[in-house]
Amino acid sequence: MEDEDYTDIYGNPISLDCQKHCGFCREFTVSSPKMSIGKVMGYTCAVWLAAYAVFFITANTAVLTGAILLTLLGMMLHIHLVKVDHESVLVIGSLGIQVSSSYASGRETSTFIEMSQVKDVVINEAIYMHQIIYYLCILLKDPSAPDDVSSVVPLFQSSRPRLNCLVEVYKSCQEILSNC
Repeated sequence: MEDEDYTDIYGNPISLDCQKHCGFCREFTVSSPKMSIGKVMGYTCAVWLAAYAVFFITANTAVLTGAILLTLLGMMLHIHLVKVDHESVLVIGSLGIQVSSSYASGRETSTFIEMSQVKDVVINEAIYMHQIIYYLCILLKDPSAPDDVSSVVPLFQSSRPRLNCLVEVYKSCQEILSNC
C-alpha cells in the first residue's frame, strides 16, 4: 500500500498497516495515537481544582479524597475499557476472519468468524449525530436461509477510519474472498 495519511471521522490522525502474509492471508491494523499526557494532566488538574474550591468553602476533607479517588478510578477505567490503541482484522481465505482490539492497558480481545459464516464484507453508511459516516462490516449468513443476512459485525469500531482507509481494506478483503 502506498503511504497515505489517514484520519478518523473526527480528523485525528490514524495509521493503517497492511501485512500480506501470503496470497490468501492479510492482516490490517488501524492504530490510534497514544494518550496525550497533557490532556490527562489538564483533566486531572481541573477536577482537583474544583474539589479544592469546594474544600475551601466547606472545609470537608472528604471532598478532596473523593476527587482524588474519582480521578484515579476514572483514568484506570478509561485505559482498561475505553482507550483502544489498535484494532486489527486478519483475513485468511477459506478459514476465516479474526477481529482483535488492543487496549491501552494491554488487554486484548479477539473474535474469530469462520469463513462458512461470512456472506460478504461491505462498506456501509450510517447517520451519526449530524453527519453520515462509513464503516466496514462483515455480513453473516443466516444458517436457515443462506441467501439472507443474519447479522452484521462492524469492524474498526473504536478507531472509526474515514472512507479512503476503509476502501483500501475493502479492496484487499474482496480480493481474498473472491478466491475462496
